Amino acid sequence: MLRLEPRHRDAMIATAIRALPNEGCGLLVGRADEVVEVVPSPNVADSARVYEIDPRTLLRTFRDAEDRGLDVIGVFHSHTHSAAYPSPTDVAQAPDPSWHYVLVSLAEPMSDVRSYRIVEGAITEEDLALDEDEGHDPAPRR
Repeated sequence: MLRLEPRHRDAMIATAIRALPNEGCGLLVGRADEVVEVVPSPNVADSARVYEIDPRTLLRTFRDAEDRGLDVIGVFHSHTHSAAYPSPTDVAQAPDPSWHYVLVSLAEPMSDVRSYRIVEGAITEEDLALDEDEGHDPAPRR
């Protein structure tokens, strides 16, 4: 299960929308299964079909997380015209079996946000738990 606040989900959706017509992407910083911060990144692939985290953003985020006693715990990106499910390219690019891979689909009128674990090519969906933050009610989501 991946725990995050509604503001984290909203930041991922906003990043995805801002990146249109390309895929949006970024990193998840936190502790194990809990997101503390969403770090948007330029999609240096400049593509509507694939994403690539900016190397400077990646390095800066890893260093900042370490300085704060946190970890990079995953990555998020959007699918502009397909479901929030990892593509074969997403699976091939999955660098760390301990990471959470969050997908934001903009294919439907309402954004669909889902999280997965990808280990040796096997895709497993995990629950998303939306914890309460400033003025929001908690709501479990899958």
